[in-house]
Amino acid sequence: MATMVRSFAIQGIDGYAVDIETKTLEGQPMISIIGLGDLAVKEAAERIQAAIDESGYVFPRKRVIISLAPSDKKKSGSHFDLAMAIGVLQQSGDIGAKNLGDYGFIGELSLDGTLRACRGILPMIIAAQKSGLKKIIIPISNLKEARLVHGIEVLGFHDLGEVIHYLEGRQICANMDQQETDNFQAVPEHPLDFSDVKGQDELIDAVVLAAAGGHNMLMIGEPGCGKTMIAQRIPSILPEMTEEECLEVTKIYSISGLLPNGHSLIKCRPFRAPHHNASLNALVGGGVNAMPGEVSLAHNGVLFLDELAEFPRRTLDALRQPIEDKKVSISRVNGSHTFPSNFMLIAAMNPCPCGYYPGSKCRCTDYEIIKYRGKISGPIMDRIDIQKEVHPVDFFSMEDKKPGCSSGELRKKVEQARKIQQNRYAKEPGINCNAQMTTALIQKYCVLDKESLTLLKETSEKYGYSARVIHKLLRLARTSADLDGVEAIRLKDIKKVLACRELDRSNSKMVVVKQ
Repeated sequence: MATMVRSFAIQGIDGYAVDIETKTLEGQPMISIIGLGDLAVKEAAERIQAAIDESGYVFPRKRVIISLAPSDKKKSGSHFDLAMAIGVLQQSGDIGAKNLGDYGFIGELSLDGTLRACRGILPMIIAAQKSGLKKIIIPISNLKEARLVHGIEVLGFHDLGEVIHYLEGRQICANMDQQETDNFQAVPEHPLDFSDVKGQDELIDAVVLAAAGGHNMLMIGEPGCGKTMIAQRIPSILPEMTEEECLEVTKIYSISGLLPNGHSLIKCRPFRAPHHNASLNALVGGGVNAMPGEVSLAHNGVLFLDELAEFPRRTLDALRQPIEDKKVSISRVNGSHTFPSNFMLIAAMNPCPCGYYPGSKCRCTDYEIIKYRGKISGPIMDRIDIQKEVHPVDFFSMEDKKPGCSSGELRKKVEQARKIQQNRYAKEPGINCNAQMTTALIQKYCVLDKESLTLLKETSEKYGYSARVIHKLLRLARTSADLDGVEAIRLKDIKKVLACRELDRSNSKMVVVKQ
C-alpha cells in the first residue's frame, strides 16, 4: 500500500494541495519522481537520499516511485523535499509516524538534513488552512511568515531528524506555543517626506489629487527639476494598507522570494521603479514558471517609470491590460496564471531628447521633439489621468524658504477624501476609489451643471479627447470635489482637472509649429 503525504504548490499567487504518494517495489535500487515536476523537483532524489543518510536512516535499497498528484499540473520548486523524505521513510518502515494524515509538510532539504527556507510559504499555508488541515510542518526560518495565517497550527523545525522525532512522539516542538501576531494597525515610518520639497506647490496639489483618487500621473520636465524626488515621496501620503491589502502584497513578495529576512508582513505600500531597459517579462511578469513582474510587485502601491520615453514601445503597450483590469494574465502551455496589479502609475520624462525644451539650452528641432514624444503611444497617454509640466526652481532663492506641508498633513487630506469614496462605494464590490469607477458609476456620481458641461465639451473638441479621456477627467473632477468635501462637481473642479492635461496643450502647440 502506498504512503500518502500532503504538501502544497503555487499557481499564480494562490496555493493548492499536492498529494505525494510513495511506493517501494522489488527491483533494481532507483528512485523515480513523476507528476510533471520541473528540474528542481527531479533533483530532489539526490537531496532526500543524502539527507536521510545524514539523519541516521538508510534509504531503501529498492525501486522507489514518488508521484505528485494532481499529475496534470506542472509543479516547480524544491519545497517538496521534506514531504518526499517522510513518505519514503514511512513507506519503508524506518519510522512510525502517528496520524500522518493530520500534517502537511513544506521544506527544502540540504544534503546534511537541514531544512532551508522556502519562498511562497504564505499562500501555501493559506491553502492548507482552507483545506481543513490541522497542522503543518515547515522550516523554522519561515515560521514568522507562516504564523500570519490563523486557524492552523504551524510547527517549525531545524532539520529532518527533529521532524522525525516529533512525528514519532520522542520530541516536542519547542515553538508550538510561541504564537506571534502582527499589529496591522502599526503605522510604518517613511524615510522621505514632502516637507523636503520646496517651490513646487502647484505640482504637489496635483500629486495630492492623484493620491486621493488613485489616479495615474505623468510629470514632464527638464533634468534635475524634482520629478524623481516627488515620485519617491508619494507612498508617504497614501492611506495605510488594510489587513487584507497587507496579506495580498506579502503573498506576492513571498512567491517572488523578495520578503525581507526577519519580516513577516509588509505594511508599507510598495514603491517599484524598474529601469527603462527592463524586459517585457520583468515588467509584466512571465518566464518559464510565470513569476510576478514589476506591475504585480507594485500591487496596492506605486509603479514609477522614470524616463518613460526610453522604455521600448512594446513594453509600454503591454501595460494597457494591467492598468485597465487591475490584473495581468499570463498564458503558458501548462496553464494560465493571473497576478493582481492594482497600482498607481507615476511616470516621468524629459520634454525633448536633450531635456531642456523650451529653454534656451535646448538644441532639438521640432521634428525631433515630436518624434521623441511620439514614442509613447496614444492608448498609453489616454490611460494617464494627470499630465503636469514640472518647472525648475532656483536653488538659492528656495534655500531660505520655509518647508512646505509635511507628508503627514497631506496624508490627512488624502485619507479624508478616500473615506468619502469608501462610504460612497460601500455597496459596489471591487470599487474603493474614484479611479476605479465604472461607466455606470460615472453617470451616477459625476453629474455636471450646464456651464461645466459646456466647458468640458469645448475643451474636448479642441484637443480631440477620446471617451476614455473624458471619463478620466470626470473621475478627477469627482476626486477634486471630494478633497473639498462637497457632493456636487463644480465649475472650479472642471477647470482644475483640465489644467492637469498640460502635455495635451504642449503637443498641440508643437503640431501647429510643425504645420
